[in-house]
Amino acid sequence: MVPSGCEMITKQQYKRLMSEYKKTGKIMVSALKADVDPHTARKYIEAGQCPAERQAKHTWRTRPDPLAKVWEEVTQMLRDAPELEAKALFEYFLARPDSGLEESYGRTFSRRVRQWRATHGPEREVFFAQERPPGQLLPLDWTYARELQVTIQGEALDHRFCHCVLPYSDWEWATRCISESFLSLVSGLPAALAQLGKSPPHLGTDNSRAATHELEQIPGRPRGYNSDYLELCTHYDLTPLTIHVGCPHEQGDVASQNRHLQRRLKPHLLLRGSRDFVSLEDYDRFVVGVLRAANAKRQKRLAEELACMRPLPAGRLAEYKEYAPGVSSQSLIRVKRCTYSVPSRLISHTLRVELHEAELKV
Repeated sequence: MVPSGCEMITKQQYKRLMSEYKKTGKIMVSALKADVDPHTARKYIEAGQCPAERQAKHTWRTRPDPLAKVWEEVTQMLRDAPELEAKALFEYFLARPDSGLEESYGRTFSRRVRQWRATHGPEREVFFAQERPPGQLLPLDWTYARELQVTIQGEALDHRFCHCVLPYSDWEWATRCISESFLSLVSGLPAALAQLGKSPPHLGTDNSRAATHELEQIPGRPRGYNSDYLELCTHYDLTPLTIHVGCPHEQGDVASQNRHLQRRLKPHLLLRGSRDFVSLEDYDRFVVGVLRAANAKRQKRLAEELACMRPLPAGRLAEYKEYAPGVSSQSLIRVKRCTYSVPSRLISHTLRVELHEAELKV
């Protein structure tokens, strides 16, 4: 509210008025150039205050509070369950005839909840911006895919993805696997690098058994790397990096992309019209198609990453582990603490076994 006898002027008019008055020292001339009434100009010049400063603070309500009936109950519910969303709360009270709420109050309700959280709500997690130099790090993680509810010829497919991402460009690649084993890693990582055609200097993982193992229980001592994992990193000239134990947020780049991968696959499955596939190969082709479509939008920043990477070595490591078990008199062999039967004519012979992630080749 502007004081009595003083016409309200705009910020631009005030600036022009004061600028002209500073030059000429004449109120009439300054008022004319600023298109302001001379009496109004005199009051502003003498007060030395801009329009916003002269306007009285608005401290009263212009209408009854539309949330008065429910607000006390709303705040109690927010205290008891801070994770409740404003929209869900509004719909809950809107459905109650005694609430007095209307559809048009939705924005007012959301704004009031937001203000309450800022002044009375719990402390929020703080995020610090991180610099991601291009082409320096390839984080890798596994993510469950059971939420996708994929079936192969009617049978539920329980599987995961070995997921690799480049934080700078958000480029990603995912390979279907069964578990978080080294054999899934030795399949998923080379597949991602083959798609890139190059490799970054560093490979990042959490403290998965596929990459690390527990050393003696000495406080503060880090976990060591498995020899097979080190051999894989040496082959691709990668320096292994792991997060601190119990600090999953340090793997935030790939963890975030894990969620986005699931959200990206779900609508494509819906648009496909069926979650059932003829074969595993058919499903793998579907996933590859979704990933390539997503990566097509990231080519500009990906080019910056590739320019900083190194060429891949010639050849690729075997995607299996080799064993040489002997056949017992019961016509059995043991591989990785598991027992398998073989034809009895092989008793007393030594066999060559290739242990893949999903099969055993004898």
